[in-house]
Amino acid sequence: MARIEAIKLRLENWGRWAQQSEAGALGYPKQSPFARLAPSGGRSDGWVDVRSLEASETDDAVKSLRFTQSHLYMVVLLTYAKGLPRHKVALQMGRAESTVNQNLGDADRAIQRWFEDRDAVKAQLAKDSKKSLST
Repeated sequence: MARIEAIKLRLENWGRWAQQSEAGALGYPKQSPFARLAPSGGRSDGWVDVRSLEASETDDAVKSLRFTQSHLYMVVLLTYAKGLPRHKVALQMGRAESTVNQNLGDADRAIQRWFEDRDAVKAQLAKDSKKSLST
């Protein structure tokens, strides 16, 4: 089955973010090493890194697989957070490479459903909030 490109890109972003956190940091560095050498110039540090926010949301979605679809969780973790090539993921999990490819597609769809469900809950809460304010 085909992968969902938007989810695949989110997982690639999440993988880089997760690898940073494994190295002792939480998410991406706020500046490149060269930018940190320059004086701040009065810039406020009150900004939010959208990539880190997206990666944190993706982390929640990936973690939701841990107990319900643990095989998908492991394939995503090994592929993106650990950075293993597919043949090594297959070897480590004792599966065929084609199964790993199928699992990645299944994980994409499960993660997309998680985001859709989350968005539906947010929309319902907003609708309920507007309704209670108007009464």
